[in-house]
Amino acid sequence: MRSSAARPLSTDDSDTHDTAILTIDLAALADNYRDLRNRTRAAECAAVVKADAYGLGMVQTASVLWRAGCRTFFVATIAEAIDLRTLLPDAVIYVLNGVLAGTAATFQQYGLRPVLNSANEVRDWAGYCAHFRKALPGAVHVDTGMNRLGLSAGEVDEIQDAAELWQTFALSLVMSHLACADDHTHAKNAHQRTRFDAVRAKLPEALTSLANSAGILLGPDYHYDLVRPGIALYGGHPQRQGESPFRAVVHLMGRILQIRHAPQGESVGYGATRTLQRPTRIAVVSAGYADGLFRALSAGDGETGLTAYVGPYAAPVLGRVSMDLVSVDVTDVPEAFCRRGAWVELLGPNVSAHTMAAQAGTIDYEVLTSLGNRATRRYIGG
Repeated sequence: MRSSAARPLSTDDSDTHDTAILTIDLAALADNYRDLRNRTRAAECAAVVKADAYGLGMVQTASVLWRAGCRTFFVATIAEAIDLRTLLPDAVIYVLNGVLAGTAATFQQYGLRPVLNSANEVRDWAGYCAHFRKALPGAVHVDTGMNRLGLSAGEVDEIQDAAELWQTFALSLVMSHLACADDHTHAKNAHQRTRFDAVRAKLPEALTSLANSAGILLGPDYHYDLVRPGIALYGGHPQRQGESPFRAVVHLMGRILQIRHAPQGESVGYGATRTLQRPTRIAVVSAGYADGLFRALSAGDGETGLTAYVGPYAAPVLGRVSMDLVSVDVTDVPEAFCRRGAWVELLGPNVSAHTMAAQAGTIDYEVLTSLGNRATRRYIGG
């Protein structure tokens, strides 16, 4: 079946050593950042670049985001923060996982800001600042119903009037995290916002932040002073409903290694899970679950798996995805497109991360962070 969707990025057949190529469009990344910033004009738009920028490369992506105007970044670990500081000496960098025992000096050395996730962490950070008589900045994360990281309501009540804590470090941000923002109809969104308003009123004056990518799409009531997009920057869809309004950043192409002709009644792949219902032309493509194509994208008898694209033509997966290979049905694809060495789109404008995630029973985040390092990476538009 021919698609009317956008064409994938061109790939030069002369690259004889490459059998899979992961293209990361840095111009699309910058456009997505500007789009998000325009949606939140009253708030600062930060960027979440944890997990190596969701698997796409923090070195390359953070530099582009900085040039696009981003000045505040969030990472998960102190090791990520140190790497980012080396790259961006003037950025504001928050470490979401907080400050562990023995790491406070490293935060000071590299000019990093911990996100303090418990009353004990607040005390520890304040104690370190008091010892060195330096009011270093830090954020306080309050839990508003996710029950993951963050100060409970009881902990906030416990320390809200402890003047000696708030006078010894610089409270730069009060933040929380939405649990259900991917569903804009969920009642918990408004419930968390109400709780956040109540809790932040008990703490000293500081900037406030509640919205991640999905929270941004909930509207200005959730934007506060600073928003923290992650998946939307990289082209993923932060909400369950509809398709992503953001530009695709990632394109994964695999090369056809062989064209096979198999009669009706034959099976394809491990476990013989797919029996052919007609004489079938099969393209064996050089990509598999080692490259981020989940085994859940397989298509046994009676199942619908991933649909790849050969040029503008749909090519459904046949049988199980294996570690290095995936077979697709090219019976209905013109022969001119089906030759050894031709490229097959596995992720891109015709196969979004959102579509792949839904097919695999997961989320866009896992699709991007599972792409691995085996495919040749190309950065364009930076």
